[in-house]
Amino acid sequence: MQPIANTQQAEAWNGHEGAHWADNPDRYDSLNGGFNDALFEAAAIGERDRVLDIGCGTGQTTRLAARRAALGQAVGIDISAPMVERARAVATGEGIDNAVFEQGDAQVHAFPAGHYHVAVSRGGVMFFADHIAAFGNIGGALRPGGRLAFICPQLPSPDGDSARIFAPVNALVRRPSPAQRGMVSLSDPARVHEVLTAAGFTEVTVDPVEGLVDWGRNAEEAVDFYFAMGPVRFNLAGLDEEIVGNAREQVRTALRPYETPDGVRLRGAVWLVTATRP
Repeated sequence: MQPIANTQQAEAWNGHEGAHWADNPDRYDSLNGGFNDALFEAAAIGERDRVLDIGCGTGQTTRLAARRAALGQAVGIDISAPMVERARAVATGEGIDNAVFEQGDAQVHAFPAGHYHVAVSRGGVMFFADHIAAFGNIGGALRPGGRLAFICPQLPSPDGDSARIFAPVNALVRRPSPAQRGMVSLSDPARVHEVLTAAGFTEVTVDPVEGLVDWGRNAEEAVDFYFAMGPVRFNLAGLDEEIVGNAREQVRTALRPYETPDGVRLRGAVWLVTATRP
């Protein structure tokens, strides 16, 4: 049994949240895939590199890393058993034999010391109970001169597309769902610098990146998916059906102007973070 420090996250991501992600990998990849190019350009993975993917989820980023490291290896780690199981199945189905997946808590996982050339993460590093300890552990897995590249959320703009469209649901939010807790813990660039410096990294950069977030083929599909997501289900559970129905219709109406031949796409923004292990 691998050690777990983030027990609350382990419980959440091995429950409904993780199961929903595992059952809908393409949908969640569409939400986040608009930032892949920026992430992998920053990671600069070489064909012989050994790559560590933190919070790999259902494995899209690990597979992308494995293709770039064609003569090396990509290892994805995630705390969610259903997501890791899905990641393995997809990689096997695509014939990617240099992608390996492990279930574990990256804050305390026993990584081989100084083994990896690059560590990446697409939104999987915000949830640690102790960020400095976690990044210290990740840094210890990198060889000297190893690169770290990850993306994490910016604080949502109150004037942004998503804030306006999902306002009817946001007004009903009582508290973050268990899996959401810590989501904005690295949304302040000063905090990112503080954490990574304390964890032993140098050359820390934090840059804004914008991308398109794909919610589905049309407004109906988008609203169905949104209302099935764990954080939304968590906050709407037990509310009057009429209240939920009204919120659902308002979101559907707000999404319709964003329907395009390529799907429902909203603008999104994240922080792209890079750092070096000295």
